[in-house]
Amino acid sequence: MFPDSILLRTGMRHHMANIVQYRAHVVAGGFPPGSSAGHDHDYARLRLLTLLAERQIPASVANDFADMEKWLPVSQLLVTYVAGPYPSAEQCTQLKSWLEAGGHWLALHGTSGGRAERVEGLTQRRTVRTEHHALLGSMFLTHPPACRFRVDVRDAEHPVTQGLGKSFEVEDEPYFIELQAPAPAQILLTADYGAAGRWPVVEKLYGTDTSVQSDGKTRVLGYTRQVGGGNVTYLALGHCHNPYSRMGRASGTGSEQPATFRGPWESGAFSTLLSNAIAWATAQSPPV
Repeated sequence: MFPDSILLRTGMRHHMANIVQYRAHVVAGGFPPGSSAGHDHDYARLRLLTLLAERQIPASVANDFADMEKWLPVSQLLVTYVAGPYPSAEQCTQLKSWLEAGGHWLALHGTSGGRAERVEGLTQRRTVRTEHHALLGSMFLTHPPACRFRVDVRDAEHPVTQGLGKSFEVEDEPYFIELQAPAPAQILLTADYGAAGRWPVVEKLYGTDTSVQSDGKTRVLGYTRQVGGGNVTYLALGHCHNPYSRMGRASGTGSEQPATFRGPWESGAFSTLLSNAIAWATAQSPPV
């Protein structure tokens, strides 16, 4: 839990209100420790730090959620780009308290994953539901091979999606995510993957495809949800890898992947999304 000197003497909200400069904590890394887990975390981390620096927001960095209790009390924004690491039950309690006190969590791509278990006869693993999925608001199920698809902007008036128009195209992994609390979530982005959406692996892993919406074809790719005085914003987009991060990995998809892939990170729309999300979080909880 957070140090007594913060929680008991000053209170989380009071402590955050007295931060003189807006700060962020960035978590980007794979599991096990030292593993890339199929992603170029160094590239993603540099891009995220650059976006923060453009707004003169200092940041601390970590490869996982260890020592989170040290950094959250001095930060107003948490940015996560992970492939494997996830907050424990105790850390989720800390994170929820921080959010309720006005913190903002910008969660990207594999943050909706976490612990996974082997399934007999399949190369893909099945995500194990944990406490952090409930707090985040979604759980990763699976994804077909990376491809180009259209992203529909459900709410073009929201600060996170401003400037994107009604839709944009991107090359990325078409994520299947299951919303954990659909009612409180404000849906920002959706997609109809077309032929790519016919992915029988999801039924083999989970029995049914719980990522598809009531129309039978649309899937959610971005949303925001309020937690007390703070917010969680999740964007499923963001895959990138390099030759090193793909070493020893079998895709199991029947589709060859390029040695270096930065698809969404080379998209102006994705850059706009990230910049908007950071700006919105800053405006919602300005330093005093």
